[in-house]
Amino acid sequence: MASRAPVRFPGSGGPGVNKHLSPRSARSDSMGERRRVSAWSEDGGARAGGDPGGGGGRLVPLLRGIFHVEKTSCDVSLTSSRLLWSPIRPDTPGSSKVQAQPQEASIELKDIFSVKLKRRRLAGQEKGGTLLGLTIFVCIRKGHKLKEKAIDFHNLSEDFCDIWHRQLKEILNGFPNRPKCLKVIINPHSHKGEAPNVYYRHVAPLFKLADIQAHVTETNYKGHALTLLKECELQEYDGIVCVGGDGTVSEVVHGLLLRAQMDAGKTVNGNLSPVRAPLPLGIIPSGTTDVLAYSLHGIKHPVTAALHIIMGNIQPVDACTFSTEDKLLRFGFSSMFGFGGRSLALAEKHRWMPSSQRRDFAVIKTLASLKPDNCELSFLPISSQQLPFHHKRKHEDSLPEDKDEWKHIGGELLNVSIMAIPCLCSMAPGGLAPNTRLNDGTMELIIVRNTSRPEFVKHLKRYATQKNQFDFPFVETHLVKEVKLCPQNTQNGNGFYEHTELSEDLHPWNIDGDLLEASSEVHVR
Repeated sequence: MASRAPVRFPGSGGPGVNKHLSPRSARSDSMGERRRVSAWSEDGGARAGGDPGGGGGRLVPLLRGIFHVEKTSCDVSLTSSRLLWSPIRPDTPGSSKVQAQPQEASIELKDIFSVKLKRRRLAGQEKGGTLLGLTIFVCIRKGHKLKEKAIDFHNLSEDFCDIWHRQLKEILNGFPNRPKCLKVIINPHSHKGEAPNVYYRHVAPLFKLADIQAHVTETNYKGHALTLLKECELQEYDGIVCVGGDGTVSEVVHGLLLRAQMDAGKTVNGNLSPVRAPLPLGIIPSGTTDVLAYSLHGIKHPVTAALHIIMGNIQPVDACTFSTEDKLLRFGFSSMFGFGGRSLALAEKHRWMPSSQRRDFAVIKTLASLKPDNCELSFLPISSQQLPFHHKRKHEDSLPEDKDEWKHIGGELLNVSIMAIPCLCSMAPGGLAPNTRLNDGTMELIIVRNTSRPEFVKHLKRYATQKNQFDFPFVETHLVKEVKLCPQNTQNGNGFYEHTELSEDLHPWNIDGDLLEASSEVHVR
């Protein structure tokens, strides 16, 4: 995306390994007016200086000394990229046996997020106490999940431990992207009111451990986060953290990007060529589906999300503008029109119900009165020359060679999905839009033409399985960079929004889980 709002989200080589190198995020935009939001995520991060590969020849130690680790005396060395230790085994006089070489253990400094002096204190004592040594806090990975691990290095010398503590702190402070001060926005009403508990129980202690100052605001009404971001002194912070569900994240992303345009003196309209947001956005999932957090982290896990933020793992993320009649409606990542929009509109009218029951009720009732929308759809496909590398083999033969040839589709459509991210969630582990990526400059357009209710239900059920959900004659997909969708007048005099009690002139869109009603053509870029 041409504008960036940071979100924090892991590489196969450890929490700090960057699978997508930064030149991609800084590239010139050759795919049209795409917006990009940066997020703290699993694919971001950077290495410390020193041993660039982490596995080369041994470096000259910066410090070396003796600590007790797990009740064993160890020779400990600190290099510019690693902390290494091996047990000290004294020679046995008179023994002719060849002793095995002590096994060396190590951790990469890029995986350490905090170091503290360990002291024994009396009950109620907050300062001072008897020094026991150092505690190193490490971020470790198991699959997509990250968790913390504490390793104690015991030594009773104050001067000795102080030297090590200061040296380690200096190295940790030199890592790029690691935040020191964050603005935290919590939606206390998200998913049964769990967001404050998620933050204060699982996230806040980790931020405190990493010496991150957090300025917390709990939102009081819909649009509060947007108002806050318009007025907030963003230069005081290293990033924004959002604690909530998809709707909260969408509002914060829209606010960040809107603020960036205001600060740049841009005229905000449908023809906007946006600038990037100046700060990264960290997402702590505490909603029902948490599509963006799931797509970023590969898992819905607050501690994993918090550790990606702490470690400074930054992932560029594509976003879109939604506009109509030269008016910017909002920034967002994904949208659905037709069945997806009408079911959300119905769910919004029953907010008194628990969230999971409300969603199921709306889907079932919308299925019961399933009707198509008469639409005119135009889209600008990605040409073969613009196709990202990971799509080449799969899609190259089916794409046009012309760079700007619009395609047109008309008729009765049950659902239209336009998504700039894969949209993974527990109900669709493979993603609602599996052919796009977080930052490959494409949107996936999924068109479901009119068909029978049983066939449409089969299509929906495929999302929860490993089968291809698009393998139906009434479903087609395209990789695109722009889409225009214009609903036509309905053939039936009563309209087809009667079960949602919407005006015939307003057509419901589901944009990142938020309901948006538009009366004319919507342009997505």
